[in-house]
Amino acid sequence: MRVRDWQDILQEVTEESTDPDGWRAVAGSRRDGVGEDLFIGHPSVGVYQLKTYAKNPRELRGVGTRVARRVDDGLDPLLPAEGAAGRFAVRTPPEDEDHAEEMATRLEETLKVHAEAPTEPDHLFEDVMDAMDAPAFGPMDYEFDGRPDELDELTDEFEEAERLLSAELDELIEADDVGRGFH
Repeated sequence: MRVRDWQDILQEVTEESTDPDGWRAVAGSRRDGVGEDLFIGHPSVGVYQLKTYAKNPRELRGVGTRVARRVDDGLDPLLPAEGAAGRFAVRTPPEDEDHAEEMATRLEETLKVHAEAPTEPDHLFEDVMDAMDAPAFGPMDYEFDGRPDELDELTDEFEEAERLLSAELDELIEADDVGRGFH
């Protein structure tokens, strides 16, 4: 198991050649300490675990690793189903000005279509993500100030990764003097 910067993990997710709407995620507060835990999975790609914290209001830092090569029958029920209330997306910025204009045009057309006809919130979300070329998006179970039960179960399932990632994140937090506050 290789611990990497959380941005490297998200870069790997964006480069996977899979169906972008097949991803699912579970997130919430860390069990112990500052920050958040996130598991993101795709049936054919596997499951990644990330731990992040806000170094300051403008900078998020963290670590992550791949914990499973695929979503098996034991992991599948721990990730949210299609009908889950929350949504998430991983996006990549436009490559250049032309790509940004093309993306903006597609987004504008998508919103016009949905404004003129009755639409479901899930359909709007999926169409907007498609218009913006989001490489990964889907349902998410998230608790801002708590932990979904599934997050605890995933954490327990990957105990070794949990210990390793927690130690690495705690080192980052200590090195950044996050507990001291702002001067």
